[in-house]
Amino acid sequence: MGEPLLAQAIAIPTGVAVLAYLVVGLVIGVESMGVPLPGETTLIAAALLASQQHHLKIEFVILAAAAGAIIGDSIGYFIGRKAGRRLFERLGKRFHHFSEDRIVRAEKYFHKYGVWTVFFGRFVALLRIFAGPMAGMLRMHYPRFLVANAAGGIAWATTIGVVAYKIGDNADKIFGRVSVVALIAVAVLVVALYVVHKVRKRRREQAEPVLEAAATGSADV
Repeated sequence: MGEPLLAQAIAIPTGVAVLAYLVVGLVIGVESMGVPLPGETTLIAAALLASQQHHLKIEFVILAAAAGAIIGDSIGYFIGRKAGRRLFERLGKRFHHFSEDRIVRAEKYFHKYGVWTVFFGRFVALLRIFAGPMAGMLRMHYPRFLVANAAGGIAWATTIGVVAYKIGDNADKIFGRVSVVALIAVAVLVVALYVVHKVRKRRREQAEPVLEAAATGSADV
């Protein structure tokens, strides 16, 4: 018989795989807390790497993704429960994902479908970001939320991970010989670009009142 799966995962020469699992869990966890990061893309990339390079084990990719989804959603739930609607009002000023009309639509789904919104919301980009904080804001009973959250997270991670893994043999023409390090590099690059974009956007927003005031002053002259 072969080595146990856990022993195989730990016995990777450079230990880079463990870092890759952490990246998958962290990106998905932060996204689930309400920050618009590419969680599903990260899961797909990791699953494809698992099928191509064999440094990663798809079982641990799925486990990391599910754990990140469940923990991140739970943290988002308690943040939303404590901060209330003020949280979404503040986020709406920074992220277009949290615009008023989207918040209203998300609330309608929660009022209409309850915990099913948490379960199926894991498969929908915007609801995947909203689910935890929105459930907390609306004071959904936490044990019910946790069950739906865990079931949705596991189902989503397993479905997306397995599908991406299965098509991996046909994806080499697109992805080529991508190393596990590339997953980490891509994740770091995406986060860096996102931070740079938000910093530039904030600077533009801060500069607009100054420019408007200057323009008004010139007009008065």
